[in-house]
Amino acid sequence: MKLHALALLLAAGAALAQSEDTPVELTGTLAKVRAASAITIAYRESSVPFSYLSAKHEPIGYSIELCRKLAEAIGEAIGRELALKWLAVTSETRIDAITSGRADLECGSTTNNLERQKQVAFSPIIFVAGTKLLVKRGSPVRSYRNLAGKTVVVTAGTTNEQAMQEIARRFKIDFKIIKQKDHAESYARVAEGKADAFATDDVLLYGLVAQHKAQKEYQVVGEFLSYDPYGIMFRKGDTQLAELVKRAFHDLAEDGEIERQYKRWFLQRLPGPGGQSLDLPMSPQLETLIRAMAAKPE
Repeated sequence: MKLHALALLLAAGAALAQSEDTPVELTGTLAKVRAASAITIAYRESSVPFSYLSAKHEPIGYSIELCRKLAEAIGEAIGRELALKWLAVTSETRIDAITSGRADLECGSTTNNLERQKQVAFSPIIFVAGTKLLVKRGSPVRSYRNLAGKTVVVTAGTTNEQAMQEIARRFKIDFKIIKQKDHAESYARVAEGKADAFATDDVLLYGLVAQHKAQKEYQVVGEFLSYDPYGIMFRKGDTQLAELVKRAFHDLAEDGEIERQYKRWFLQRLPGPGGQSLDLPMSPQLETLIRAMAAKPE
């Protein structure tokens, strides 16, 4: 099989065609989902506004909508209308869901870093975040420098957990770290007074505060304590799918769909009664990344 022929095939969305008289045989994820006529998407239950549950308990969010578009592109490329199956995951179970084959795409708020690249592959970057602290208004904690003797809650299996451990080690600050299963539980520990701060990606903190309409009760403080570029996860070593994902995101960026979805989830009211807006304009960094994504693929 010639990769160039496959690239042309997937870009044209005609998986049953031939190029240079060489039949193209689907492998990996594309063969799997074509045989099943379905694709399984792993999602998060409280990663607002990327991947969370609506009032009807259906997965919604910025990452979810981009994954729906990606699933459509996959279906077009393999000549099948794919049913969408959903698998709830946590920070700790999301990577295994992909590597084990239980899910084909993971659509949440997952940081693309070198450590994770050893296990899974990632789409182009869809958002850039960084670790900050959520505290109650009036709290003496204004940055990591005020954490001595305090309790910080993190969500298990996140890069934020590693970031806070590094902060404690590097600056020799003695604070207690407790872990929770998901972001909703971590938020609850601060609300209950069982933690002085919740450390996670700034955008997720803004999302939780907006979801709970709690802008008067909580605030996000401090400098960025990590760099966290988000991507959609899929299985490592799947050349055909990797090529399709790259081209699909080029098309989404070129068409302006990524920007439209950004405006929908970050600049407008979130779905649901009394939903609040994050009012978070796109960063110059993400704007640059999307322009590069929209450039002609190699």
